[in-house]
Amino acid sequence: MTVQNEATTTGVILTDTAAAKVGALLEQEGRDDLRLRIAVQPGGCSGLRYQLYFDEREMDGDVDADFSGVHVVTDKMSAPYLMGATIDFVDTIEKQGFTIDNPNASGSCACGDSFH
Repeated sequence: MTVQNEATTTGVILTDTAAAKVGALLEQEGRDDLRLRIAVQPGGCSGLRYQLYFDEREMDGDVDADFSGVHVVTDKMSAPYLMGATIDFVDTIEKQGFTIDNPNASGSCACGDSFH
């Protein structure tokens, strides 16, 4: 399956590196009912900001995708903003954390925490 086709069916794409990191974090939590939820909320200096967190809730209209056993869910209001976005995890001397490459963002702030 190509990345473009995968994005069409899942909404977001979780890289193998990010899936491994999320899996390790979930293992530390010791719970098997949690999924990674990505949402878009108003805020930040560019108007919209990303939220990544573990969630056990199932909401009506959620888009649920499985990446190597890691479930990623997006609520129905956030899904259009995140269609085709790639979530990765970087661990370098300069930066550590999750990154989001979103083709729907027309711009972002200097800190990279918000977009429009």
